[in-house]
Formats: sequence, C-alpha cells, structure tokens
Amino acid sequence: MAVKKLFDPDADKPFALSRSKVELFQNCPRCFYLDRRLGIARPPGFPFNLNSAVDALLKTEFDQYRERGAPHPLMTEAGINAVPHAHPQLGDWRNNFRGVRTVHEQSNFELFGAIDDLWRDLATDELIVVDYKATSKSTEVSLDADWQMGYKRQMEFYQWLLRRQGLAVARRGWFVYCNGRRDLPDFGKRLEFTIKLLPYDGDDGWIEATLAAIRRTLSAAAPPPNTGECEYCVFAETAARA
Repeated sequence: MAVKKLFDPDADKPFALSRSKVELFQNCPRCFYLDRRLGIARPPGFPFNLNSAVDALLKTEFDQYRERGAPHPLMTEAGINAVPHAHPQLGDWRNNFRGVRTVHEQSNFELFGAIDDLWRDLATDELIVVDYKATSKSTEVSLDADWQMGYKRQMEFYQWLLRRQGLAVARRGWFVYCNGRRDLPDFGKRLEFTIKLLPYDGDDGWIEATLAAIRRTLSAAAPPPNTGECEYCVFAETAARA
C-alpha cells in the first residue's frame, strides 16, 4: 500500500494540496487534519461514472470547436462572445494528477486543481473558467442550493490558480449544467439531457485567509475539536462510544 504524503510542520519543501482538500477544510477542519496530518481519511464515496462520461463527451465536443476557433452553439445561444481557448497547457491543466499549479510562498503550499474548460472573451481577451456539471432532476437546474457553495468556491479557486499563472481571468465564469431528462416515454438505450449555461461572478478573496488558517490547523499538535456539525465526526465519536 502506498504511503500517504502527510504534512510535516518542519519540512522545507512545499506541501501539495489539491482544490478538493481545501474544500474538505472548508467543510470540516477536523476531518481535514485527520486526513492530511494523520493519514485517516473519510470513507470514500461512490464514483460518479455517468457524470465522468458526460464530462469526457463535453470536452471532446468543445475541443472540436476549439480546433476551428469557433464558438460552440451553446455559447452563441447564450449570447457569450467567446470561443473555446486553445492554450498550450490546457491538456495538463485538465489532468487530475497535474492540473493548474502554483506555490503559495506565505503558506508554503503547492496548490493545484484540474479545470474542465477555458474560453476566451473576444471583446476583452480575458480567459473564462468553465466547469461542467451533470445531474438528473425534475426541476430547473440552478446554483441556489446551500450545498452548491462548494461549486462556487471551486470556480473561484480555479480562477485564483489561473491568475497566479499571470493570466487575465474574467470574474464571470460559466457552469455548463446538464440535466438528464426523466419525462421521456422510454429509455431506448439513450439518456437525453437539457443543457443550461449558468453564469457565476467569482470572488477569490477568501483564499488567502483560508490558506493561512489551513497552515495554522496543520501545524497544531492536535486536531480541532468535534463541533457536532460534521456527520463523519459525529458517527466516528458515536461508534467509539458503542
């Protein structure tokens, strides 16, 4: 079994932290500490293979328009004056094991995350961060649910990473949200989607303070207390008393 790379407060080398681990800290500092300092991870979730398939197909489709230097019809229909951007590093930036990377000197963290897509605004030449989402629900998709704050922070984190590459990044990003239809008369070996483009104006101002808080948390001799708000922590404590 591979040994996890855990945080060492005395190490000089920057400690690698993915976007998803930063989000874990946002959700529960205690779970984050147990994971990154002690190597005790939350139980893994189920893989979303259908979502991954939608993601892969969208990338293939948008790449066809990227090669032509033309807007995708979805962009035209939404009135977005942009084209899929052909950046030479896009392949690495989309790769889960490489992603967009930056070393944050103040915290001594190497932060990274894998983006879905990048468009270029034809009027301003700014780059637009794009994230693909897939679901299946009977109502219209939106970004209004409390749990979707994680989606918004994800967008902001990607914007921050790309700005640290010296790129001009638009504040407005877009979610390409695919909703699997349930109102069809039969399956017919085919899953159909309605697709909606949802804009989001990001604000990455929370990231610097969060990285400082992560550094303090990881450098502590003991994990943060159980606040009773995390279902994983509550379950673990209840099971330990049983």
